Amino acid sequence: MSAVRRLVVEADGGSRGNPGPAGYGAVVIDAATGETLAEAAEYIGVATNNVAEYRGLIAGLTAAKALFPDAGDALEVHVRMDSKLVVEQMSGRWKIKHPDMKPLAARAAAILPPSSVTYEWIPRAQNKHADRLANEAMDAGRDGRQWEPSASTAELDAPARTPLPDRGPPGDAAAGAAKARAALAAARGAADTGTLFEVNTGASEEPEPTDVTAAPQVGWAAAPDLGAPATFVLLRHGETLLTPEKRFSGSGGTDPELSAVGRDQAARAAVHFAALGTVQEIVSSPLRRCRETAAAVADRLGLDVRIEDGLRETDFGAWEGLTFGEVRERYGDDLTTWLADPETAPTGGGESFAEVAERVAAARDRLTARYAGRTVLAVTHVTPIKTLVRLALEAPAKAMFRMELSAASISTVAYYGDGNASVRLLNDTSHLRQRE
Repeated sequence: MSAVRRLVVEADGGSRGNPGPAGYGAVVIDAATGETLAEAAEYIGVATNNVAEYRGLIAGLTAAKALFPDAGDALEVHVRMDSKLVVEQMSGRWKIKHPDMKPLAARAAAILPPSSVTYEWIPRAQNKHADRLANEAMDAGRDGRQWEPSASTAELDAPARTPLPDRGPPGDAAAGAAKARAALAAARGAADTGTLFEVNTGASEEPEPTDVTAAPQVGWAAAPDLGAPATFVLLRHGETLLTPEKRFSGSGGTDPELSAVGRDQAARAAVHFAALGTVQEIVSSPLRRCRETAAAVADRLGLDVRIEDGLRETDFGAWEGLTFGEVRERYGDDLTTWLADPETAPTGGGESFAEVAERVAAARDRLTARYAGRTVLAVTHVTPIKTLVRLALEAPAKAMFRMELSAASISTVAYYGDGNASVRLLNDTSHLRQRE
C-alpha cells in the first residue's frame, strides 16, 4: 500500500481595482515539516478578486498534483485560503451563482479526487506567503514583465508554519525531483501559459530558468499605472426607529440602535457581501447603528471591525431628533442659512458641513494610505458618504442636497495613489430585494 502523501496548499489572489490588474499566488507545503515544496504566481491581466483567487487555487492544486502525479488516492491536500467565498463554495456549503465562477470551480474540482482535498478559511495574516506572491505577480505585470521565482521574497515574509498533526507517513519531496519538474512543465503548458512554478527538490542545484514567451500587454489592454487603489465600499447603516420619519439623527443625539427592519437590512447586506467575496477589511463609524450593521457583515465574513471616528455622522446640535418640518418651524432662519452656507452649523453648536468635510477628508486620507490595494467596507452615515462622493467628483458643497441615500444602500469610490478618485456606484439597494 502506498504511503499517504500529505500536502498543504495556501493560495490567494488579488485585483487592484476589482476588476483591475490582477494576479495570484500559491504555495505547496509539506504538511509534516512545513517546508515549501513549490510556488506559483502569475499576472493575469484585468480580472476580479474572485477570479484571481480561484486561479490561485487552481495553480496550487495543479502544482501539488505535479509533485506526486502517480499518488492517486494516496495524496491528501489541505487547502488554506483567506477567501471565505472560495472556501465555502469549494466545500459545497455555498451555491455558486456567478457564471464566471462556475467554470473555475469545476476546473479546480477536477484536478484531484474531491475526497482527497479539504478546505479551511484562515485570516489574511496567516496567508502572507501566497498574498505576497500574488502582489509580486501584480507588480511584475504593472512593470510589463513576468514574475520570476528567483526574485521572489515571499517566503521570507511568511509566518513560521506549524506542521499539521500527522495522519500517516509523509511523502518524500526530494524523491522523483526530475519527474516532478517535468510534470510541472507539462501542467504549465496545459493549464495557463505563462505561469511560473518554482519547485524545492532538496537538491543543491538551482532550478533551470523558464523561458517566457508571452509579450507584455500594451495599449488599452495594458495595466494602467495609477498605483494601487483603495476601494471604499460605502454602506449606510440600516434603519433605526428615527429613519422612516426622516428625523435628524447625528452624533449629538441619542445614538439609537437598529430597528427590526434595520437588523434585517444588515443581514441582507451581509449575505450580499459574502456572495461577492470582495471585501477584505471593514471599518465603521463609532455610532451604535453603524457598529451593529458592520458586526452583521463581519460575522458573516469572518473579519474584524476597525472603528474610525472620522466616519461619524454630523452633530446636528439642537436639531437632533426633529423632522425637517419641525426644524423649519422652530429654527427657520437658522435652517435657511444652513442650507445656503456650508460654513454654518446647526442651531446649538452642531457641526457645519465644512467641518464635517475636513474631518471626513482626513479619515479618507488615513484609510487610503492604510488600505492601498485593498477593498474596504466602510459602514457610515448619510453625510460622510455624500461628502466622500462629492469630494471625489470635486463637486460644490450644494451637491450634498442633490443625492439620495437610502438606509443600508451601497456606494463605491476607488482612490488611486496619484490622487485620482473614481465614483463607481451610488445608492444601490438591489441587495435588499434579494432573498437569502
